[in-house]
Parts: sequence; structure tokens; C-alpha cells
Amino acid sequence: MKVAIEKIEYYLPKNKLDGKELLRDNPDWRIQDIEAKTGITRRYKAGIGESVIDMAEKAANKLFATNIDIDKASIDFLILVTQVSSYTLPTSACILQDRLGLETSTMAFDVNLGCSGYVYALSIATGLIESGQANRGLIICSDHYTSKIDPHDRTCRPIFSDAAAATIVGRSLIDGISAFDLGTNGSGYKDLIIPNDGDDIEGAKPGFLHMAGAAVFLFTMSTVPKSIKNVLAKTGKKMTDVDLFVFHQASKVVIDKITANLNLPIEKVYTNYQQIGNTVSATIPIALKDAYEDGSLRAGDCSMLVGFGVGLSWGSCIVETGDLS
Repeated sequence: MKVAIEKIEYYLPKNKLDGKELLRDNPDWRIQDIEAKTGITRRYKAGIGESVIDMAEKAANKLFATNIDIDKASIDFLILVTQVSSYTLPTSACILQDRLGLETSTMAFDVNLGCSGYVYALSIATGLIESGQANRGLIICSDHYTSKIDPHDRTCRPIFSDAAAATIVGRSLIDGISAFDLGTNGSGYKDLIIPNDGDDIEGAKPGFLHMAGAAVFLFTMSTVPKSIKNVLAKTGKKMTDVDLFVFHQASKVVIDKITANLNLPIEKVYTNYQQIGNTVSATIPIALKDAYEDGSLRAGDCSMLVGFGVGLSWGSCIVETGDLS
């Protein structure tokens, strides 16, 4: 049974933050240097009281509104990828199922993963459909990292944004999602973490996001090339067979280094972090949608999706997209 991505829509909060806001809270920051390194000039921040469930609902409603031929009754599962859940319990996906008016026969659950979460969710969704347990499902990536960032954190604040992206995955005549490479190196869990009281992590504040930038960078550089080669080996494809590489939109310095290490043509590496920022698990679906909208990706193209980060974990796969308009 073949599986493919059918549609993608996303939601960005109304609050847009540029370098002026960062400089206002941190007058000693050299904003031009920070933006030159990260490549990010705009970030989005959820409104007061706007939760990951709220953002997820808005992304999903936008998807259903722009694709009226997709019946909510056809949705067999709902996967919500988030790390800033509204409640310890119940799972946020259960609340979202009710808000979206999905059938009570819909299986709904959360996936607590960050930057690799979209690829993991695609793997789960593909397994559910290929095994005959479902015909069509909804994946929503929604996170609110800005609520967990110290306003004076020079490493995290200039990078992260809030957003939600909704993806419909279903049975297909084409083999639209394939060749997964997933992995974990939990020994680096402290390198990207929101610590609790009593945790002994140098430079970290309890309750706030902490990122050891150099360690995460080294992890990425050692992991991503291997993961890509593993996926290509499974498919028998070559690097030149991939029309577009869609990496997790971590930052300019990260994607530029990956591109250089793999000797990839710049035109084959899609980026949109500049005006959106790092939206964690939502970066890849947002990039896929934007790439299709601006003509960088066409129906039938072969894309390599690569997520990497918090966990530390990674996930890569091959996607052949259809009409995402």
C-alpha cells in the first residue's frame, strides 16, 4: 500500500519580532552580527494565552477551509507533534480531536519530539496506512518554544519562533513517502533541554530552554551526512537524483555548513528561516509548502527531508510530492 503527503497548510502568530525587540531587551547585543550568523531577521511569537493547541487548531482549520474536498470523517488518526503541551495529561491531541470536530473513532496521540518530529510522525503515519489500520491521517506540528526562553539568552532567543503546520497523509497511487532513517543519541540529552529544579547543567536555568550550541552543531555535522547516505542506499538513488533537500531550518550557519560538507548545489537546498525563524518540528512542513508555492518544488519532484536536534535525535526520508497548492 502506497502513501503520500496530500496537503499542507500552516499558521504563524500575529506577533512578529525583528532585531529591534531583541535590542530593546538586550542593548549590549550586536544584532547585525547575530543576524549575519543565524540568517534570521524575523521571528513569530504566540499571543498571550495562545497555546500549542490553539495554534494547531488554526493550522488544521486553514487546511480544511482551503481543501473543502477533504472530509473530516475521512481522518482516521491525528498525530500532534509538540514539546510544550498545554497539560501534563491528557494528551493534547485528544483535546484537539474534539475542537476540530473529528470522529470519535479517530485515534489521537502526541509525539514528544522536536526538530526530528515531523519525519518521525511521517514514519508512524506511513506505518499505520501501510499496515491497513488507516486510510488517511492528520499530522500537526505545533510548538511554543518562545514561552520557555529567557529573554536575555543570546543563543536561543534570536533563533526560535512559534508556529503550527498541518499535513494530510493518505493512501496514494505513488510511493510518496519512503526510505526512513531514524536514530537517537540520548547521551547528548543535556545539550538541548529545559531543566528542572535540581538539575546540574552548566549555564542552564530551571524552566528555561538551554542549548549548548557548539555540541548540537557538532552532532548535526556528524549525523546528517550519514543519515542522508543511509536513505540513498535504501532507495538506490544518488545525490543527483534528489531535486530538493529540505533540512530542518535550524539557522544559516548550520544549513550552510551541511550544504558545503555535502557539496550540494545551493539551488537544491531550500531555506526559509530568514523570515520565519526556527519553528522546531514545523520547519520542514512549512518549508515544503513554501517551496511548492514559490516554484522551488514541483509535483513529482523527489525531496530529501532531514530533521535533527533535541533528543538528540534525527530522522530523514524521501518524499515525492503531489499538488500541494
